[in-house]
Amino acid sequence: MKVGILGSGSVARALGSGFHARGHEVVFGTRDPAQLDDWLEQNPGGRAEGLEAAAAHGELVVLAVKGSAAAEVLRRADAGRTLAGTTVIDTTNPISDAPPVNGVLGYFTGPDESLMERLQTEFPEVRFVKAFNSVGHQAMVDPAFEGGPPTMFVCGDDAGAKAEVTGILDAFGWETEDMGPVEAARAIEPLCVLWCLPGLLHGRWDHAFKLVRATP
Repeated sequence: MKVGILGSGSVARALGSGFHARGHEVVFGTRDPAQLDDWLEQNPGGRAEGLEAAAAHGELVVLAVKGSAAAEVLRRADAGRTLAGTTVIDTTNPISDAPPVNGVLGYFTGPDESLMERLQTEFPEVRFVKAFNSVGHQAMVDPAFEGGPPTMFVCGDDAGAKAEVTGILDAFGWETEDMGPVEAARAIEPLCVLWCLPGLLHGRWDHAFKLVRATP
């Protein structure tokens, strides 16, 4: 599968490595392709191009940038044209620039909205699926935790896109829990705040969420 990844940071690189290792054709979209020279050297066959080219390349696309930059990156990629009908994994969180308060991250969205909803409203042609926003990049691919595979909570308006992303999560070693349409991002995005608390307070970043069920 042709995979476009918008971004060049740790999340983009981790997911790019996961797709590349499974035989997918990975093209990064970035304003500075030279930032990825080291990744490309270690992963022959991958490429780094401009945002619009990577978006147009992808049969599936990953949005892996700072939340504050997400809308502008999609505009620069001409998402209304290049990503119309394409499944886009939205890994972003609306983290503000303000410093954490006692380990609690601030968000620039309000309680009755989410960043994903803003993106879906601006780019209605895109099939967004929220995923990979509630765990660190080190554990996004082949997570290894006591108690078995962790749970990735996903949401989005397109059932087919969510099924596609569920297949990817399964290949990457995750259980998936579909939380419904895009409005569920109001609950899923704040999981990042909870996930970061042990790290910001105690330096512990080696954890993930898991949904457990009562024994029948």
